[in-house]
Amino acid sequence: MRTAAASLWSSIVLGVLLAVPSPAGAEQFPWVKPPVNKCGEIGFDPLNRAPDPNAPPPKPEERETPSGPPTFDVPIKLPQLTPVPIPDPPHDNTRVAQTNLPADPCKNPCPTPPKPKPTPAPQEAELKSESSTLPTWIPRVRFRPEFESIPVPVPGPSYEPPQPLPPQRNVPIEPATLAEATEPADVSAVELVSQLTGHGSANRTDARWAVNGTDLGLMWETKPGQIAMVFGDTFGEGWEYGGAGGGDWRSNILAYSSDRKLNDGVTIDSMVQDKPCHAAELLGSRKIDNFELTTIPTSGFALGKRQFMSYMSVNHWSETPGMWRTNFGGLAYSDDNGSTWTKDQHAKWENFFGLGRFQVAAMVPHGDHVYLFGTPNGRMGEIGLARVTKADVLNKSAYQYWVDENWVPAAEYIAPPIVDGPAGELSVRYDATSKLWQMTYLAGGDIVLRTAKTPQGSWSDPVSLVSTADYPATYGGFIHPWSTPSDLYFTMSAWPSYNVYLMHARIN
Repeated sequence: MRTAAASLWSSIVLGVLLAVPSPAGAEQFPWVKPPVNKCGEIGFDPLNRAPDPNAPPPKPEERETPSGPPTFDVPIKLPQLTPVPIPDPPHDNTRVAQTNLPADPCKNPCPTPPKPKPTPAPQEAELKSESSTLPTWIPRVRFRPEFESIPVPVPGPSYEPPQPLPPQRNVPIEPATLAEATEPADVSAVELVSQLTGHGSANRTDARWAVNGTDLGLMWETKPGQIAMVFGDTFGEGWEYGGAGGGDWRSNILAYSSDRKLNDGVTIDSMVQDKPCHAAELLGSRKIDNFELTTIPTSGFALGKRQFMSYMSVNHWSETPGMWRTNFGGLAYSDDNGSTWTKDQHAKWENFFGLGRFQVAAMVPHGDHVYLFGTPNGRMGEIGLARVTKADVLNKSAYQYWVDENWVPAAEYIAPPIVDGPAGELSVRYDATSKLWQMTYLAGGDIVLRTAKTPQGSWSDPVSLVSTADYPATYGGFIHPWSTPSDLYFTMSAWPSYNVYLMHARIN
């Protein structure tokens, strides 16, 4: 029987690998030795490179040679009732302050935990369709049971009182005309700056915070001189190269950085910890397939001393390429600079019948408002737009949606797109120097950049920043807040190394 984590990551494998076009047929870059950090640890190279010409040939027993008739595995879905106590239990907000990191980056500040003894994996039951007396030339068929979770809500203890409902706002309809479209950005060069997370990175996140594999790396300025960097599903001891999965699963984690010199990478100063040398999960998730499998951050911003983070509650990772199903898109807030978080019970955009338009969000404060850019669940939807005054960011009734050159209340399901799809994993920033809005997102096989004079557009034509022909199975593309009009820095996630990289785009 597969665990919830195994089911999750087998679906993610399909979602990532199939949603992003294969680089088959693309010209490969020359082989080079894998990158090595200052401590001699080997990192990951996400470029589409030719194989090592000096590698020894595979051993005879490792070569694929036919050994009789082919065997076909046929998965059989079997329902498994899973009791789910309602409401959610309280999230563990135990926090431990981080001590100063050693001056020597190669000195391990954390004791190396003893590796557990391997336990034999349970054997899955097999229903064999062939007889041992069949001729050897007849193909064999094996039926493999796969258990599908069927959540059954059951009453659980009440842990805390419900949050009060915010007052109803009767916001007016206001005009919002389109501006003239800007010229597409003139991108002269894009380069990989450094690996930010995982083994072999300069930050050595595996040794310092038990972050061996992770993705996303969305960012915002928490206060002058400090950047919060939030990652998605994270794994520690037990993670292996090949994608998401392994032990010590946390749905999301947060790091801080004050590094302004971005041309050599981003130095992580600290992470929110629940115990020494261990990054804490910020927003809890039930980790139950077909109910709530995980909670993925999508953007963050600060209003005064309060931090806000948008997130999506993932119900199920689909086997359809580039798709997943959400329960809702929501907002959480923190009053201790991101150490602990509260999910707002009312600031939610429900995904009724899969029609929710604001499930994956990018939220940006500007002027008197916070602008909400959103897509449906998955990577195939269009980009819609809403706004709300800063004082009412947690009051969903105060939001206005851009509809036919007007800001219209209560129109989340009919808001037309400001940018056509396919679009996934948005990142939006306002550049005060150029007075332009910048938007990056995954569009098919490219991470692209658009610009506009106003949030509603008109938006420029897209310009490719990263192609999966060069960087296979990459996704994300979250803009660093300290980018400039000529130097755009953004994070990029890659499969199967399942870690985060800093990229630099030179814009003329």
